[in-house]
Amino acid sequence: MTTQTSIASPRTEFYERAFGGFHDQALAEVRKETYGEDLGQNDWSTVDEMRQFSQWLELSPQSHLLDVCSGSGGPALFLARNSGCRVTGVDIHPDGLQTARQLAQELGLQDRSQFVDCDVRQRMPFPDGTFDALWCVDSVIHIPDRLALLREWCRLLKPGGRFLYTDPTLVTGIVSKEEIMLRGTPGYFLYAPIGLNERLIAQAGLRLDMQADVTHSITELSERWHAAREKRSEALTAVEGDDAFERMQRFLTATHRVSVEGRLSRWVFVGARP
Repeated sequence: MTTQTSIASPRTEFYERAFGGFHDQALAEVRKETYGEDLGQNDWSTVDEMRQFSQWLELSPQSHLLDVCSGSGGPALFLARNSGCRVTGVDIHPDGLQTARQLAQELGLQDRSQFVDCDVRQRMPFPDGTFDALWCVDSVIHIPDRLALLREWCRLLKPGGRFLYTDPTLVTGIVSKEEIMLRGTPGYFLYAPIGLNERLIAQAGLRLDMQADVTHSITELSERWHAAREKRSEALTAVEGDDAFERMQRFLTATHRVSVEGRLSRWVFVGARP
């Protein structure tokens, strides 16, 4: 997942396992069965969705893309291969950064990619107007000050530069305290009401061009993810331990339920710096 991982839960160590155990056979098999094509994802985005996102961002070989909370780097490198763009990924998880740099070498993309140790809760180490495009997939929910984050994106984008982000925990129905806690199992999560993202985007000086409900990706992937893990329960419990394995399964079950019932939703927001 493209996630600011320093605030992941110490109970589950979700991101530490995802990045540190990236090459573990069982985890790789789970990703393949969940997503169809394994790019190292641990979010709610399929390859088909990434292709659509790339089109909405209008990426080309002349584009320089910033991937905010780049994780293992696989999705950013996919965009580099798919569109020919140059990518810069930022994250603070050392295993994620190491994996991303290794993947770039293996794919021969080291000349068109860089992965920078950077805390996106602070001002990022890039000049104003550096990037043609920016994306942040399923990770804004981990950043405490969303308005400050969006204002930083506005600073980093060139005039006319495009942004895209997904918010996977929009409150669109009645959700219990237990469900909120289960949905937030992997770490620090924020839950926003419908309408807040639109207001914050405008306050940050950005222009919102489109938004869409993409909750279907969560309902489909959470079910496949749970089933893929259950089939490999013995191998995964050997790595994670019984308690962590069961917590993750409960997380996926709860995530599927509140998504399929439309009580927590995932939306994508696309726009530009005027």
